[in-house]
Amino acid sequence: MSWLGRVRNGIPFLPKRQVPDNLWHKCDKCQSMIFTKEWEENLWVCPRCNHHDRIRPHQRFATLFDDGDYGILPAPEVREDPLKFRDTKKYVDRLRAARTSTDERDALLNARGEIGGHTATVGVQDFAFMGGSMGVAVGSAFVAGVKAAIDARTPYIIFTAAGGARMQEGILSLMQMPRSTVALAQLREAGLPYVVVLTDPTTGGVTASYAMLGDVQLAEPGALIGFAGQRVIEQTIREKLPQGFQRAEYLLEHGMIDMVVHRSELRATLGRLIGYLTPERKAA
Repeated sequence: MSWLGRVRNGIPFLPKRQVPDNLWHKCDKCQSMIFTKEWEENLWVCPRCNHHDRIRPHQRFATLFDDGDYGILPAPEVREDPLKFRDTKKYVDRLRAARTSTDERDALLNARGEIGGHTATVGVQDFAFMGGSMGVAVGSAFVAGVKAAIDARTPYIIFTAAGGARMQEGILSLMQMPRSTVALAQLREAGLPYVVVLTDPTTGGVTASYAMLGDVQLAEPGALIGFAGQRVIEQTIREKLPQGFQRAEYLLEHGMIDMVVHRSELRATLGRLIGYLTPERKAA
């Protein structure tokens, strides 16, 4: 052994510190490194640039309902892979992979609880499940949520997050657009409010149907909201579009939505809206 090896072996080295992999979160917008704990305590919003990250249904429910107390409503059973669709993979394999990664049956989950002391039925789309795409299961869950709200005499609140219709279900996915519209007509006939909270991103057939039919339209800051992509629109109309024309703030400025609300203020804002819009308030 050389003298260098003897010296190196004689030096007492401290054991390497083990740093958790999830200690830091990198903001997708400003690229800042934030302590994960600080990021989560700030409701998954970057404290540096105010970027609202996408969150999952159970995270949404826990921050929205009073004391984080809520009950999940059962999802209706639907026929899977009605067209026996296959592209580079079988549709059933894509569903299986999405269920494994998200631990959910499909891309829309309903729950009931209290918001600001008012009982509400809330649906949340999960972008992590195949881009929140709208298929028969999502349409059925939406209709079931509306019917549950009618039965319980509560408002129905939907948090949208979708890339559009689910192509693997073809025309059946597109039929969820009129189907959801009919369900909302029944909700209005019952005299119950429908509130939409647009989150990032809300696009395609979801935007063309129930996402833009609310009695009140809210959005989270910076949310991407539109039907087709900017490049597709520009190629169609052969004009350059304004920067950020599909963001929540632009839509608010041009009268397409009613409010842009920070995530930390959503519970209080929705609680006030429910109080204003519910039949009990009107009767008083």
